[in-house]
Amino acid sequence: MTGPHRAAVLGSPIAHSLSPVLHRAAYTALGLDGWSYDRFETDEAALPGFVEGLDSSWAGLSLTMPLKRAVIPLLDEISETASSVEAVNTVVLTADGRRVGDNTDIPGMIAALRERGVEKTESAAVLGAGATASSALAALSEICTGTVTAYVRSRERGDQMRGWGERLGVDVRIADWAEAEQALRAPLVIATTPAGATDALTGSVPKAPGTLFDVLYEPWPTGLAAAWAARGGAVVGGLDLLVHQAVLQVEQMTGRTPAPLAAMRQAGEQALAAR
Repeated sequence: MTGPHRAAVLGSPIAHSLSPVLHRAAYTALGLDGWSYDRFETDEAALPGFVEGLDSSWAGLSLTMPLKRAVIPLLDEISETASSVEAVNTVVLTADGRRVGDNTDIPGMIAALRERGVEKTESAAVLGAGATASSALAALSEICTGTVTAYVRSRERGDQMRGWGERLGVDVRIADWAEAEQALRAPLVIATTPAGATDALTGSVPKAPGTLFDVLYEPWPTGLAAAWAARGGAVVGGLDLLVHQAVLQVEQMTGRTPAPLAAMRQAGEQALAAR
């Protein structure tokens, strides 16, 4: 591809985002000299103006919180995957000016788990009930053959997760956060909580744990991930998710496949080590 091509990640706060590191590493590895990828602090109020101001040099956008739902009314089309959780983290700007939304978090989760040998699971536990938890349920709808137990802090959150389960075709059981140590006995545990939220569970990791997918990448390892690994359990981290979803974004925005997974992961690891 010739000529300038622009892409960026939008969100608030955004200064911590590793997306520029990953995408730029991909452009370098693919020899896309005319491509640039930036970050812009953008909240829900500023988003419509930003999107309307994009010219033909723009190839795509990555979206993080709080924009994954706010962007939907601004798009011409969204994928079934994005529609299933009402969340868009990827916008591709087509040559004819259309804005197409997708969600690469869900297939990114599945790919990250598959990379660690998790193709199917008989049951699973989800810690938390935010936007990432709904994406986790969508991923589990494809790989979990039994019940998913969601550990939440309020009845309202429980109702939300139960609703997502019904929509996604997942058998969801709701449990109180006070029982969260029980979650660690599941063959697959997906932690979608903020930093520090699972620290109190580190002493409850079983002697022979299954697989932990902790979606945080900074700070890393989390206390729970470190305790899990010390017990010999398999750990999938937030950087794994970030890289796999970014691989899909690069492929959609540039039209080049496959995206350079190894180069992108190495760039992310180096950037985190330097912080």
